[in-house]
Amino acid sequence: MSYALPVLILGLILFGMLIGAAAQLILGRRSGRIDWTMAIVAGLVGSFVGGLLASLIAGDGLQLRASGIIGSIVGAVIVTAIWRAVGGRSSR
Repeated sequence: MSYALPVLILGLILFGMLIGAAAQLILGRRSGRIDWTMAIVAGLVGSFVGGLLASLIAGDGLQLRASGIIGSIVGAVIVTAIWRAVGGRSSR
């Protein structure tokens, strides 16, 4: 039995959580704590879009390099900012 796929999925979720938490720390946390649901979603979406785009522009391909990590954080910051703007507007 191969455990590669479940381990890969778990690794991607944990990486997304860390990137999403970093994005919330950069933008400032609301209510003094990290919203882990937002961290997972923003981290995964931001990592996919920003990290993939930055890696391809830098010419790194799909390797794990600094350009991909920086792109992931930038993408997660953008996703978190949009999420907060839409969430703040709908609660008024």
